[in-house]
Amino acid sequence: MIDVDTASFFAIVVVAAIAATTVAVVPKRYAPPVVVLELLLGIVIGPHVLGLAHSDSFIQFFSNLGLGMLFFFAGYEIDFNRIKGAPMKLGAWGWLLSVALAYVLGGVLAATGVIVSALYTGSAMATTAIGTLIPILRDNGELKTRFGTYLLAAGGAGEFGPILLVTLVLSTQNPLHESVILLAFVGLALILALGSMRWAWRGWPLLERTFEASSQLAVRLTVVLVFGLVFLASKLGLDLLLGGFVAGMIVRLALQGHELQVFESKLTAVGFGFFVPFFFVVSGIGFDLAALGSAGAIAKLALFFALFLVVRGVPALLLYRGVLGAGDRAALAFYCATELPLVVAITTLATETEHMLASTAAGLVGAAMLSTLVFPFVGLALRRHEEADREEHVGEGPDGGAPPLGGEPVVRPAPAA
Repeated sequence: MIDVDTASFFAIVVVAAIAATTVAVVPKRYAPPVVVLELLLGIVIGPHVLGLAHSDSFIQFFSNLGLGMLFFFAGYEIDFNRIKGAPMKLGAWGWLLSVALAYVLGGVLAATGVIVSALYTGSAMATTAIGTLIPILRDNGELKTRFGTYLLAAGGAGEFGPILLVTLVLSTQNPLHESVILLAFVGLALILALGSMRWAWRGWPLLERTFEASSQLAVRLTVVLVFGLVFLASKLGLDLLLGGFVAGMIVRLALQGHELQVFESKLTAVGFGFFVPFFFVVSGIGFDLAALGSAGAIAKLALFFALFLVVRGVPALLLYRGVLGAGDRAALAFYCATELPLVVAITTLATETEHMLASTAAGLVGAAMLSTLVFPFVGLALRRHEEADREEHVGEGPDGGAPPLGGEPVVRPAPAA
């Protein structure tokens, strides 16, 4: 029999419900991201505060499933037809520039004795929590906008790139061996993608009939694909994040062109309703609050919070000058600097291999939590200000200034039907 800490399990479920209730009752413009509440409440019920919940192997198993589902949604939101061309190129170049900045800054910090490893700390700073941002973007209608297209591409690069770093460099002693395994995994994933696309087109009427049935065939097949690829990745020695991310991309490709609203709502209910909150609450439970008890650790938190914006924000300000206005570039910078899941994963790996001090890990995770609480709100405010400016300029004269004499806006004839 498996020894299950039912009290801790129940406390996690209750905390997840409290976090969702809080977000639901607080006015939308003031509501914090639910993932931040889940992390904070996880700390509160964890061993360093109330001691109501502890993490064991059973609870950690559910946390890993939640992490896999979180990265499934990150991969699922990457619609290659939308982001191909300029958005994808800018996203890739932006992440490469972020990596260069992160490693240079990490090297300076390592040389001055602030951190142990520039590789691990730099890799953590060069991430973007696009999976965490997706619920925020969806709730505010940003996913379907032109700005959302550039953000999805930049965020996808800022999440997929670090996953490859974790898989090929950080979690292995033999990068060449891991590269061969990764290529084999990618090849298998491509075969699955092609097969899924062909099967989905032929079997879509069957799947549609199960949307409101108790069998829920489409959802069950998706869950099999997600956890199957997560299992395969872990068995091959690859990071489980890669399995979830690739599964999301495969499902997006397979269902391209179909009406996805009903299907997406069911996946969201399964993922964000149960599995994903487990990861964030358990991450809060495992957060080493005692490591932030010194002035040095607090200083590291503030330092990393600022460096997140430098590492991920500067490329957004520099590279997108030809496609986005100043306000949108600033909003993109703050969104891209929002970090969390990969920071937790990289710091956990680094502390286990003794490449990172506990105070550094706590500072990075604390800064990531703070970035998730602050940066999306700043990004939203900048976007609303930019949209308000555009609305104010509607109807202005052809020179972009005030309306012509008489104060009446220029009325242009509507295009012919």
